[in-house]
Amino acid sequence: MNPSDLPAYMAHVGAAARAAATTMAAASTAARNAALSALACRLRGAGASLQAANEKDLSAARGAGLAPALVDRLQLDAKAIETVAEGCEQIAAMPDPVGEISGVKRRPSGISVGRMRVPLGVFGMIYESRPNVTIEAASLAIKSGNACILRGGSEALQSNLALWGLVQAALVDAGLPPDAVQLIQTTDRAAVGHLITMPESVDVIIPRGGKGLIERITREARVPVIKHLDGNCHVYVDAEVDLGLAVAVTDNAKTQKVSPCNAAESLLVHASQAGAFLPRIGDVFASKGVEMRCCPRAAALLSPRPKVVPATAADWDQEYLDHVISIKVVDNLDEAIAHINRHGSHHTDAILTTNHPNAMRFLREVDSASVMVNASTRFADGFEYGLGAEIGISTDKFHARGPVGLEGLTSLKWVVLGQGEVRL
Repeated sequence: MNPSDLPAYMAHVGAAARAAATTMAAASTAARNAALSALACRLRGAGASLQAANEKDLSAARGAGLAPALVDRLQLDAKAIETVAEGCEQIAAMPDPVGEISGVKRRPSGISVGRMRVPLGVFGMIYESRPNVTIEAASLAIKSGNACILRGGSEALQSNLALWGLVQAALVDAGLPPDAVQLIQTTDRAAVGHLITMPESVDVIIPRGGKGLIERITREARVPVIKHLDGNCHVYVDAEVDLGLAVAVTDNAKTQKVSPCNAAESLLVHASQAGAFLPRIGDVFASKGVEMRCCPRAAALLSPRPKVVPATAADWDQEYLDHVISIKVVDNLDEAIAHINRHGSHHTDAILTTNHPNAMRFLREVDSASVMVNASTRFADGFEYGLGAEIGISTDKFHARGPVGLEGLTSLKWVVLGQGEVRL
């Protein structure tokens, strides 16, 4: 089908995905695991060709003046290829959620009532920059018995086409329909408009990209959307804290990699620790070229280090995805929690403390998808959580929240087991 005839092309893709979803839902666990194992093998064997395709995208991105953070996300090096291959194997080794029956209870009428986990059907994935998402989405779709339609960013088209070819070959290796994973082969932005308004073919849309993209999809979609708008993640250094731990974790949360949505963007420090902590973390940030946008109290403790500037009101709500962090001194835990719930994006927030009651309050009261104690926000990731991979990180509360793995791509239906009972 010619992608230039967009309405016909998208209708064809949708119909093929719906047909493949029926086959995938009925496929055996062994067949789906075999496809994942074959995909891992093919990824490892295609490193050179994948990196050659990726270099075309990287060169074009640099030539177009794409922001460094986006170029970084576009990188598909040997480490990234090995990571997604390991993710395929980890998913293959996980228990199959499809068909699992839980919560069965006998009713006074004699029937037994429970719930069975089943695939969602077809999900559409819209994402920018990161070609590794192609494999993460495909592998999770395969294991969960779904079909998926992938629409990557135009900046990663060559990388995504190369990866998609490996996915389809692996599906064929396992005797499964190659149309179970499809990649939109046009860079025409109108394809997104078609994909999000195809309820006859698509059961859910999962956008993974910039705030503007996700707001547009949420506004225009005619199918349910699993989304997160941005990742304004906080680290709060409490009054009682191991300062060495606090410096190491804060540094990692901000600088281990600045471009992902789980990197720390805001730092809150209890007033009683600000004098001891801020100069130490300030030295670390200054050495790594991190700009510190500070409240007046923080600025007084961090000046005259380079790149210490006054924060504006907008900084408390900002996702930088760059070597920039906002810093605020707070007077107590209540102020920290209130600030996070007001200005955060409900993605991932961490407290660094040796006070157990404060840690438990933070876990209960911070309204985010992932809440952490004495750990870097960079752990908010499906691979790190043991999900094998993630389709994205949802800041919604329905139907999935946080890293969305296998269970997030399934639904529950009621099942009733009887022995001839009739209702009186």
